[in-house]
Parts: sequence; structure tokens; C-alpha cells
Amino acid sequence: MLRAKVLLVGPRESGKSVLANFVSESTEGICSYSPTQGVRILEYEKPNLNGNSKGAACRFELWDCSGDQKFETCWPALMKDSHGVIIIFNPELPSHLKEIEMWYSCFVQQQPLLDSQCLLVAHHKPGSAGDTENLSLAYPLNKLKLIHSNLEEDPEDVRMEFIKYFRSIINIINESREREEMSIIS
Repeated sequence: MLRAKVLLVGPRESGKSVLANFVSESTEGICSYSPTQGVRILEYEKPNLNGNSKGAACRFELWDCSGDQKFETCWPALMKDSHGVIIIFNPELPSHLKEIEMWYSCFVQQQPLLDSQCLLVAHHKPGSAGDTENLSLAYPLNKLKLIHSNLEEDPEDVRMEFIKYFRSIINIINESREREEMSIIS
């Protein structure tokens, strides 16, 4: 079975744990806000995600990383062997828009990850009313795939966007494996 490690990172109270629970269909800690201490790992198995019978199932490890920078010394260990990074932020908080540049720099640019292995999620909390559909992000964030998540209004759209992202991660892993196998053969 194919395994993929995906990190969920971003500022404090941006909704990382809520989205990790939603995507993995977990009900753990769903009632009230409780800051993640260090990291929380959820396993999520998706059969036939890549649409063909080859490598029929994939197990994702969703690493729900604390947004508290006091855990910064742990970040290199968290990043080791990751296949993707999802940066989650609250678009209604100007401080989050500034902070996501740091998360991108630390978790994407300092690893050998492509921008296609990164997903930006503007997470709208329940009851939020602000119009943030037309976010203007600074370079290099404006090159990344950006989705808006609102679990009250369009949960299935959010789920489909995550599935598209996970499919792209699987394709990248498979292409990398095939290149590696070809280099061994030749």
C-alpha cells in the first residue's frame, strides 16, 4: 500500500485540527478548541484514490502541526520524509496573511518540495461574514493553489478539493518511484 505524509501547518487557531478531522473523518476533539501540542498524527486510508487498479489504496498520514512557534525546534523532524504541505490560515486575520509567508518559507522552500506539493487553504470559521474570496497574496504565495474552505456552506466542495490535492501527491510519488526504478534499471 502506498503511504503519503502530508503536513498541515499554519498560524494558531486557523482551523488545522478541524480540517484534519474533517478530511480524515475523525471525531476526535471535535467539540471545543484545544491547541495542538507539538503534532497530532491522523491516519486516513483512501481506496482507489488514483482512479486505477495499480496501487489501489493509499494511506495518508496527516500531521496536524501546532501553530505555536514555541515548537519550532521540532519542525525539522516533522518535515522529514513529507510528501506535501497544506498551509491553513484564517483569511479574515491580517496577521495570518503575513504569517503564512513564514510557514511557506520554513515548510516548503527549505525542503525539496515543489510548489505543486503545497496547498493553501483559506479556512472560513463558522459565522464568518467577511468577503475574502479575492485575496491578494504576495509572491511566491500567489503561485500556489488556493482553496477556500467553509465547512458550514460547502463541505463536499472542500472534500473534493482535498481529494484532488491527494491525487496530485500520489501522482508525484508514483512518478518519483518510476524515475528511481528506471535509473536502477539503466
